[in-house]
Amino acid sequence: MGKRIVIALGGNAILNEDPSTEGQIKALRHTSKQLVELIKQGHQLIISHGNGPQVGNLLLQQSLAQSDKNPALPLDTCVAMTQGSIGYWLQNTMSEAIAEAGLVNQVASIVTQVVVDENDAAFANPTKPIGPFFTREEAQQAAAGTGETYVEDSGRGYRKVVPSPKPQTIVEYPVIKTLIESGYVTISAGGGGIPVKKAMYGYEGVEAVIDKDFASAKLANLVEADYLFLLTGVDNVYVNYNQPDQEKLEDVTVDQLKSWIGENQFAPGSMLPKVEAAISFVESRPQSKAIITSLENIASIFTGGSATVVLAGNPVQAV
Repeated sequence: MGKRIVIALGGNAILNEDPSTEGQIKALRHTSKQLVELIKQGHQLIISHGNGPQVGNLLLQQSLAQSDKNPALPLDTCVAMTQGSIGYWLQNTMSEAIAEAGLVNQVASIVTQVVVDENDAAFANPTKPIGPFFTREEAQQAAAGTGETYVEDSGRGYRKVVPSPKPQTIVEYPVIKTLIESGYVTISAGGGGIPVKKAMYGYEGVEAVIDKDFASAKLANLVEADYLFLLTGVDNVYVNYNQPDQEKLEDVTVDQLKSWIGENQFAPGSMLPKVEAAISFVESRPQSKAIITSLENIASIFTGGSATVVLAGNPVQAV
């Protein structure tokens, strides 16, 4: 019987060496052909995706064109714009791949708002770098004029940092769930979703970036998914990575992962958010599973392919 799967695409599924529109569409065509293999196996797909490079490029364009007559757009709007553009490309490439496979599934992309808590501790400690690089003097000048926070980033210059609060819920999840149940392949929660807070009669945007793996875990919980696939550049998670005693993780439990997190086994900003998102999902739905693997490996997940499978307990059979 087919499974309901939320798939969180990593950045390499959208953007590789060529940042042009044509280059990104080419990358998404390759990605879509991989994803369609799961549809051919009878599974329901709910696709989410990152937008880090795209929103960074858009913020740079905004800053370069900034003027009194053409003011730069705020971050929440830039997230919405990249959700729309990537969703548009992916909707078309998925439709192409579905048609080529002789299938009839329809694809819908949903502009998605993700609610955050305005009292989240992340707002007092912005950590997520976004946008262009500046010299120290430029960053100091910008910070003095706006009150924003700039930090040195990997020896490449100074960048603005914004809060990265945890997702509380997804405004459009009932619509997404209805579309899934009607047979649609959905694309939603792009870039972690547009961060919003509750207002008197609805929602309003906030200056923040939500981690797309955590947003995908929240989405998977809300739509009652059987699996959350967190895609990355490798087939498995490792402990003692790049050391002589490196160990590939296959079937692992939440408790094991928490123990390894305590040993600082997973790199912040790289594998750690995926591991934490996997834990979050499995704890919210103990009967479900989270998979961390590569895009190229997903078609063989249910036929013995290599992956890290995160489970609530210790069943004999993981997948």
